[in-house]
Amino acid sequence: MADLRPSRWYRVAVATAARAAQLGARFDEKLARGLAGRHGLADRYAAWAAAHRDSRRPLVWFHAPSVGEGLQAKPVLEAIRADQPEWQLAYSFFSPSAERLAKALPVDFADYLPLDRFPDVRVALETLAPTALVFAKLDVWPELTLAAAARGTRLGLISATVAQHSSRLAWPVRAWASPAYAALDRIGAIGAEDSARLERLGARRETITVTGDTRYDSVAERAERLDRSSEPLAALAPGNPDTFTIVAGSTWPADEAVVLPAFAELVRSGEAQSTRLILAPHEPSASHLAAVDATAERSGLPRPLRLSQLGAAPGRATVIVVDRVGVLADLYALGQAAYVGGGYHRAGLHSALEPAAFAVPVCVGPGWTMSRDAGLLLQRGGAVALPADGRQALLNQWLTWLREPAARTRAGAAAAAVVREGRGAAARTAALVRGLVDRD
Repeated sequence: MADLRPSRWYRVAVATAARAAQLGARFDEKLARGLAGRHGLADRYAAWAAAHRDSRRPLVWFHAPSVGEGLQAKPVLEAIRADQPEWQLAYSFFSPSAERLAKALPVDFADYLPLDRFPDVRVALETLAPTALVFAKLDVWPELTLAAAARGTRLGLISATVAQHSSRLAWPVRAWASPAYAALDRIGAIGAEDSARLERLGARRETITVTGDTRYDSVAERAERLDRSSEPLAALAPGNPDTFTIVAGSTWPADEAVVLPAFAELVRSGEAQSTRLILAPHEPSASHLAAVDATAERSGLPRPLRLSQLGAAPGRATVIVVDRVGVLADLYALGQAAYVGGGYHRAGLHSALEPAAFAVPVCVGPGWTMSRDAGLLLQRGGAVALPADGRQALLNQWLTWLREPAARTRAGAAAAAVVREGRGAAARTAALVRGLVDRD
């Protein structure tokens, strides 16, 4: 690696994006939160390092952009913390939605990732002085990666996956990212097809090992540890044990335009003695929650009740809207059926493994094709894919699972089997990370 610097055009693109973000934050709540969270970031890194960094101890810096990738890192962090308690662990994230998860991880330091500009990443590297830097899934930042390589920091990528039609495989992203992928010392790919695409991104073949997806361990362990007497699960326990509960998670307005009318028809059908919908928007901003209320009204449903306003009378609510983040994965345990959002939105499908871990059968929109997990669930009969106009198909599937509990149970068991068979990746991935530090 003769030149450990990103291309000039990449740096221009990052500088342009940073300026655009300042403008966009005026209209985007999530973007504004991310920028606000980075105020004073370099000082926070430096303050922690001055007080706690012990240069005699290895430090492994994990980076995961958002919640899903953070859940991939979580079982690996737990394994390393248990087996190497003398190591120091740092964790960074990009999205503000990951703040809550970051606070619960077994790490010594957690904060936002600096913007991928050389002055910012230089400060972070100088203060943390990491022995190894490990990225989750695919979020390999060229400036940070190449600056770390120049310092002699060992570089890893875990639970790595590249969708067949990923934009990272196309120009100009592929050209910009290629030197960073080439700098990686160890890569744990989810599957063999990912290994081949990682090579197309610039990764060296000899660095790649198929280790599996650590999310399977993460969601399975979370399901096993679930305390149903804790809040908000206890408050959401149905008063009628025969209640047919549908949990729709990580939804966008395009998902809600399908889910809410279908649910309204299900209620009007009178097929169930008691039916309710727990809906968790992907971004529960004030504007999004207001849009959910409007869509529910147009569909002929009662005004949704917010989770924060549930009080002591959950039994009266037909539609409950989750107006907080960080609880969705547990809420799937309440469902007899699940809808996973993103399949009608350009962002793509969210985690279908979370309901599957509780043996809850899943419905997804047509944009599931970028999700390896959804593909496995569909192949095994644990999930159903909807067409472009999915309202009637979704209603019909809910009616099938309502009328035929045995079919619902079979689908749920098939979903749970996919999760169970995917376990073991965390141990293999933790071994890969240890190899970065031990330099075996």
